[in-house]
Amino acid sequence: MDFPGAAIIMAQVKEKPKRKRVGLTSVGPPIRPHMAILGPEGTPVGTVTSGCPSPSLGKNIAMGYVEAVHSRAGTALTVEVRKKQHPALITKMPFVPTQYYMAK
Repeated sequence: MDFPGAAIIMAQVKEKPKRKRVGLTSVGPPIRPHMAILGPEGTPVGTVTSGCPSPSLGKNIAMGYVEAVHSRAGTALTVEVRKKQHPALITKMPFVPTQYYMAK
């Protein structure tokens, strides 16, 4: 590879990622950026990068980075919102399926 940063990027490609970007859904107060994502034991396993209520889904959605072992869809985690823990569920993205017109 002959481009700037090739050694670093190729090392990252060969190794498994330590963190993964995931989608979260929850009910209750909206999840906001920089909130802690907690594992089953209550220890921090990640951070929320963005979040807001979803009128289309009728629940709150968010994205964040979590440790790879907690990134499987359907994993139940908790999010700390205003110093209280609220349940959240790892969800596949996109949250709402696209309905683009596809010409045949």
